[in-house]
Amino acid sequence: MDNMAADPMTPSAARAAGSDDATGTISGLRVMVIDDSKTIRRTAETLLRKAGCEVVTATDGFEALAKIADHHPDVIFVDIMMPRLDGYQTCALIKHNHAFRDTPVIMLSSKDGLFDRARGRIVGSEQYLTKPFAREELLAAIKRHVQPRGQGSSVTEEPTGEA
Repeated sequence: MDNMAADPMTPSAARAAGSDDATGTISGLRVMVIDDSKTIRRTAETLLRKAGCEVVTATDGFEALAKIADHHPDVIFVDIMMPRLDGYQTCALIKHNHAFRDTPVIMLSSKDGLFDRARGRIVGSEQYLTKPFAREELLAAIKRHVQPRGQGSSVTEEPTGEA
């Protein structure tokens, strides 16, 4: 036991060894960020890559829908206010697609109103983050909705009525 005390772990080794730090549990996940703001896309991409995620970005809903089919992200962050296809429409299309309806979608917005949050839930989003978001909020949202690979989902399935 004394030998272990003599070998101090680096922070990254501690995370890899199973620390409860959010970055340790999300490493290797594929995350999509959909936002028309280059600044938001780059900020999220940098934070997520540092946490060990593979990041796919899109500038609007149309571009995102094409990339989702190719990349199969584990979680999707989508801005609400975008040109051509807004975040609500994008989320609704993702959730109506049989292959991706179980993929967590987290709405991003500079608006923090109850109506916007409710509308996000109606179209199927799992969570709503207000911009600007902190690193901890971004990582916690992923950890909350995406289980590490190999573990079961914490989301309970609704009964379908089929026997």
